[in-house]
Amino acid sequence: MTNSKLETNNSQLIPAIIQHAQTNQVLMLGYMNEESLEKTNKEGKVTFFSRSKQRLWTKGETSGNFLNVVSIAEDCDNDTYLIKVMPEGGTCHKGTYTCFGDKEPAGFLHELQGVINSRKENLSEKSYTTELFKKGTKKIAQKVGEEATEVILEAMDGKKGLLIEESSDLFYHFLVLLADQGLKLEDVEAKLMERHQR
Repeated sequence: MTNSKLETNNSQLIPAIIQHAQTNQVLMLGYMNEESLEKTNKEGKVTFFSRSKQRLWTKGETSGNFLNVVSIAEDCDNDTYLIKVMPEGGTCHKGTYTCFGDKEPAGFLHELQGVINSRKENLSEKSYTTELFKKGTKKIAQKVGEEATEVILEAMDGKKGLLIEESSDLFYHFLVLLADQGLKLEDVEAKLMERHQR
């Protein structure tokens, strides 16, 4: 989190674009004054100046859906904030993920993760994924190890087509292992992001 150099006063409202720190999805737009910026920097949770309530308003103070600040930047004209956050729950008071009505972004790996989790919850289904869950952690972890070895071998042989094939198998089994352990791809993304910020 960085302190802004942009000069504000309590009568001057500055637009603040709120962006998801991992996905870069725009979540909402709010307004800040000097006091709300100070509180945001101090507490690490986005606080706006509510034009309708005419007071400071910390997003999530009622719903619990706080916006945890990762960084604060200014645009080239020094008249807009870009605040990257890690949201807790949906952003909009209407229940949607963003104030623009968007759903939570999901690339294919996230979509695949959802399918894998559904196979874990419904072990009666006949699928390879369900069979892996039935065989337990040891078998799943073993498959991750096997696929990782295959990836290494294909890379060393320079066989790009087969490297893609084996990498796909590795990603899939890795997602199964995460689900088996009650973890998500988002947990790994958060750790990578934390390391990157160091």
